[in-house]
Amino acid sequence: MRASRTPIDVAQKSSFRHTGGKLVLIAGPCSAESEEQMLKTAQQLKAIKGITVFRAGIWKSRTRPNSFKGVGTVGLTWLETVKKETGLQTSCEVANAQHAEEAVKYGVDILTISGRATVNPFAMEEIAAALKGTDKPVLVNNPVYPDLGLWLGALERLNEAGITDLGLINRGFAADEQYPYRSHPRWDHMLQLREMHPELPVFCDAAHIAGRRSLLYPVSQKAVDLGVEGLLFESHTNPAAALSSPQQQLMPQELDLLINAIETKVKLDGTNHLVEQLDDLSQQMDNVDKALVDLLLRRREVSQKISLHQMGDVQESLQVNRWQQELDAWLKRDDYTQTDSSFVKSLMEALQQHRKGPLGSIASSAVA
Repeated sequence: MRASRTPIDVAQKSSFRHTGGKLVLIAGPCSAESEEQMLKTAQQLKAIKGITVFRAGIWKSRTRPNSFKGVGTVGLTWLETVKKETGLQTSCEVANAQHAEEAVKYGVDILTISGRATVNPFAMEEIAAALKGTDKPVLVNNPVYPDLGLWLGALERLNEAGITDLGLINRGFAADEQYPYRSHPRWDHMLQLREMHPELPVFCDAAHIAGRRSLLYPVSQKAVDLGVEGLLFESHTNPAAALSSPQQQLMPQELDLLINAIETKVKLDGTNHLVEQLDDLSQQMDNVDKALVDLLLRRREVSQKISLHQMGDVQESLQVNRWQQELDAWLKRDDYTQTDSSFVKSLMEALQQHRKGPLGSIASSAVA
């Protein structure tokens, strides 16, 4: 899409840039679970060089209704304790105007806008109105779906409300083909927005993109190589017992090692190269999928032309015989495994059954 280049008034002194080009590091548990857990985690994170902001999930916008939804407002009082006891700045994610108002009331230093809010212009209007008159630094997560207009719109609405200490977070996007990520990074979107607004600091939420510990390093290193100003991590003193996303959280000691590896560019188990290879293969698969859909559309056009020549039972008999001969020829190929043969047979049967039907029916039957 072509997005407008509406000017964004950005504060000259940004909360999201360190002097000397040092990374701004934000870390903390996916979810606030107890004051003890928060304080223990924060104290250990404070000992890690470079971490200046403690984050925790207070409200969790869950896809399923019975999932853990966060502790709510009481968690903000725990953030107050963390700030008082450790001196770390605090941050939490907000998804509506009430969240924003309460976070400001309890003195949260940095607000991040949920990707589920960024995707909703109505929610962004209300959040911007709630923050009008404050000087809170705000980081804006990309919308759940890859739409630069929505990302820009969220920034512009906040800016119109007088918020100038702004930054971006790439936390990954929903996509048909996510592997190996939890959320696809779509680095091209991040870079396109940075090109449009180079004055805006950019962060990478490595935890939500990676979705698992083994990818945290390569995702983080890739982001740093692309020039981000900061990184966000999820850290828990006991990830296995975490109430949400245990697979993408690191113990503080592990996070310390990861940060050192990023700063020294030490390759961890060759995973950075692996992710680059997987990115390339994913792009190749996208190209094949597009070509396949184009071919199926062409096939349907030809099939519809055949159906215009009504010849009754004779035509049907000829078509069935031709289809059977074609199927037999495919199944005789010696480079197929048993699984390949089963798939080809299912696909050919679906194409035959739906040769006059919609493309969606072909695809769904083939998958089934």
